[in-house]
Amino acid sequence: MTRALLLFWLFCVGAAASQAQPIRAVTETTPYTYLEGGKVAGSATEVVELTLQRAGLKDYSVHLYPWARAYDMALKEPGVLIFLIARTPAREQQFRWAGEIMKIQYHLYRLKSSKLDISTLESAKAYTIGVMRDDVRQQYLRSKGFERLVVSAQPLDNFRKLLRGQVDLVPLTTDDAGLLCQQAPFDCAGLERVLTLDEASAGLYMAYSLQTSPDVVQRTQQAFDRLKAEGAVQRIMERMP
Repeated sequence: MTRALLLFWLFCVGAAASQAQPIRAVTETTPYTYLEGGKVAGSATEVVELTLQRAGLKDYSVHLYPWARAYDMALKEPGVLIFLIARTPAREQQFRWAGEIMKIQYHLYRLKSSKLDISTLESAKAYTIGVMRDDVRQQYLRSKGFERLVVSAQPLDNFRKLLRGQVDLVPLTTDDAGLLCQQAPFDCAGLERVLTLDEASAGLYMAYSLQTSPDVVQRTQQAFDRLKAEGAVQRIMERMP
């Protein structure tokens, strides 16, 4: 067998092996990922599905879970693609990163009716803060010495704790705040942004579990890079519901 034929054979074997591994794309409920008609929809979901299709990875499914479950699956199981996940130094070696979908900025919100005196991150430690289990916001606040954290499994549960007075603050993006006000329901005019968590703000990515085939990761990254260069990612993410 010539070298050219050998390389072609290895390529075909690798591609076949990659396609033989089903991909489970997992995420949580956000303004960009949500259930619609019994199916996971949203702009970020569209980006992920288009990327996988462009990469020729047709054996995939998309699932919506509480964040802690999706995160645990991506840490422990092969063939799992998690999105939208913040890329932090602590997570860098835990996943195979495959493309930045968007950037986000977190803010601490309170009810306007509350009388909280918050001007610095240090002053916020005096109050209870609602967070999501295994979320980057929980990890960030813990790293800064916050101890009064109340953990929830679902974003809406966390937000309702703020409305019921069970927590004083919640860290959200502007889009998250708007969506949760709709779901609660609650008039967003009753919310007030008191502090921006600049250090916790980050890029949100697609990332594979470490047990996933490197060829799958490479094909996904290459397909995503092409879509981004074409402007498709930006166009899709700008289409908010």
